[in-house]
Formats: sequence, C-alpha cells, structure tokens
Amino acid sequence: MEMPGERGKHAWRNDILTRRNQLSTADHDAEAQALAETIATVLSGPVGAGAATVAAYVPVRGEPGDLRMLDALTGAGATVLLPVTGELGPLSWAVYTGAEHLVRRRFGLREPDGHVLPPATLGRADVILVPALAVDRRGVRLGRGAGYYDRSLELAAPAARLIAVVRDEELVPVLPEEPHDRRVGWALTPSAGSIPLGAAEGPS
Repeated sequence: MEMPGERGKHAWRNDILTRRNQLSTADHDAEAQALAETIATVLSGPVGAGAATVAAYVPVRGEPGDLRMLDALTGAGATVLLPVTGELGPLSWAVYTGAEHLVRRRFGLREPDGHVLPPATLGRADVILVPALAVDRRGVRLGRGAGYYDRSLELAAPAARLIAVVRDEELVPVLPEEPHDRRVGWALTPSAGSIPLGAAEGPS
C-alpha cells in the first residue's frame, strides 16, 4: 500500500522532471561547467577536507553535471567510485578511470568497464555525491524512487559526508519524508557551491 508521503513525492518528481526536460542544452552545459569548477574547491574546503575517495555517479537524463565533474575530482587527486547497477539492492562500485572506459549498461546508465567491487566498498568513501531530484533545508533528499541509494547509503561510513547534487531551484524548504529516507548533510548547486543542511548547519 502506498504511503501518503510517497504520493507527495510523485507530484514533486513530475514537476522537477518536467522542468529539467525544458532546460536548454546551453543552460545545462553552463551549469555543468559551474559544478565542475566548484567540486574541486569542495575537496579543498572544510566539507571535503582529507577526502581521498569520493563516490560519485555519471549524470544522465537531465541530471545536473557531466563528466567534467568526475574529471575535476580525479584531477584533484581523489579516487572516484562509480555505481554499478544490478538487481534491486545496494549498489556495487567500480573505479572511474576516464570516459573511454565507460560503457552503457542497465537503464542506459554509463558505468565503468573495470573490476566490479562489492557494495561494502562504499564504506571507503570520505565524500558521497548523491543524485537527487531535489533536497530540502533539513537534508531530506528526493530520488527517483527505485531505492538503490536508500539501500546503499546504509553501508556508508558514519563520518562520510553526503552531498546531494541539484540545480539551484531544486534546493527547497520542505519535501515529503518517510522513515526509510536517509538525510544528507549538504547540497551542491551550480551557483552556490556546497550548502550545509540540517545538522550540518551547526548553531545559528
């Protein structure tokens, strides 16, 4: 039986996906460039300080960012893990070694063609970039609804910094939340860079 919070999420998803589909190629490219420029400063700042391993993903279907974001991370010296999809459950991972080693697999996602690492590998990540349709000021993240990341983030290290990557307008005051939802500590947007959320904000 569908929970009331899930019905609210459907409406949010439809609205945000419509807006993303209407974004021009030029605007998406400009936002992707801004994210690529910002991500290196995140690793050198307090949020990403000391991050040797970053779990990220290849943006698809209008998601903010592109491969420049991943290249900026590796250029800053980080080992970048990318998800490898399988049956519904926690994601497996593989190391990003460049665009030439990405292949299209399940759901049309681009994934590394190298050695597949088990889901527990996520526990090595100091920073985890999490795909999101939106995130609110409390750190509640709205995903696409498949549940891969909700299951995967249970394997993250307690000290890992979770960052939702969204467009500027996708950082909103309040989203529907359900008991299984895992909150994130920061949002990363093209214009504002990293923004602390919820408990990460500290005392006002």
